[in-house]
Amino acid sequence: MPKTVNLPLTDKVIAELKTGDNVLLNGVIYAARDAAHKRIVTALENGEPLPFELKDQTIYYMGPTPARPGQVIGSAGPTSSYRMDIYAPRLMAAGLKGMIGKGQRTQPALDAMKQYQAVYFAAIGGTGALIAKSIKKAEIIAYPELGAEAVLRLEVENFPVAVINDIYGGDLYRQGKAKYRIDI
Repeated sequence: MPKTVNLPLTDKVIAELKTGDNVLLNGVIYAARDAAHKRIVTALENGEPLPFELKDQTIYYMGPTPARPGQVIGSAGPTSSYRMDIYAPRLMAAGLKGMIGKGQRTQPALDAMKQYQAVYFAAIGGTGALIAKSIKKAEIIAYPELGAEAVLRLEVENFPVAVINDIYGGDLYRQGKAKYRIDI
């Protein structure tokens, strides 16, 4: 049975999430990719205003497509998370608590999750049209000139994810590989 989590994330909720948990997210998440991450980190380093408050927030590494008439958003599938790992530790240090994407994370990002008590969720790649049904509102809030890489504020309802990396060092990808590994 999936756990329902209302956003923003709290330390108490994060402490209860374990690798392998299926979760339904409700509330606000922010979509941002490589170019937006670079700009956000630069703003942090220069003491400039951020497009949104990072504390306790969740960022979705999403590859959106344009909305068809009558839709909130087009396909909204996850993109590879490792590309954001050069920026993720700095964002976690500034208060980011959740990340959503696909694929494994690098060791520096995993270390930062433990250090700053953040969690990594996976959305299922190839299901962008289904995921889009969980997005009830989408608006560009920063860097519109980046097109598909602009920062979006998304209001989500029952947004399906799985906990891949928890604050205890759990890693579902590594655990899965170890469980089904056959030594010949």
